[in-house]
Amino acid sequence: MSTPPLAGASMPPGAFAGTQAQAAREVNTASLCRIGQETVQDIVFRTMEIFQLLRNMQLPNGVTYHTGTYQDRLGKLQEHLRQLSILFRKLRLVYDKCNENCAGLDPIPIEQLIPYVEEDGSKHDDRGAASQLRFASEERREIMEVNKKLKQKNQQLKQIMDQLRNLIWDINAMLAMRN
Repeated sequence: MSTPPLAGASMPPGAFAGTQAQAAREVNTASLCRIGQETVQDIVFRTMEIFQLLRNMQLPNGVTYHTGTYQDRLGKLQEHLRQLSILFRKLRLVYDKCNENCAGLDPIPIEQLIPYVEEDGSKHDDRGAASQLRFASEERREIMEVNKKLKQKNQQLKQIMDQLRNLIWDINAMLAMRN
């Protein structure tokens, strides 16, 4: 009984390494988006550092300051601005590459990307949402009316309880005077 040959056995040894190198050079769109996200995070971080440097930097408005410290902070600020410029160029390259990769794709409406469960299985339409909204507002109005009536009844019960308490107090006072 002989074993079947392996799928990669018929390929020359250098062919597999060549396909790996080609795949490494070709970056997919998801990886580009991750790189773009990291670049945006770097941009935000660098911008925060720039604002921190600007907040701590003394303005040359005639107040005595240490020239060395000022020059050092100014150098750091210029370096951060240079790096920020590089990051924006990198982000532009990633953006252009993502647009190039997605150019052939058919745009899908965002509404179709959001999954939802329908009660009757038909397509969701604005009339259904409007009727649900109208029903919810009517129900809310009814609840508000019931709450208003309930508060009025509670007020009446409180008045009755106060009257009963006063009546019992008077009865107890008359019984105490009889003894």
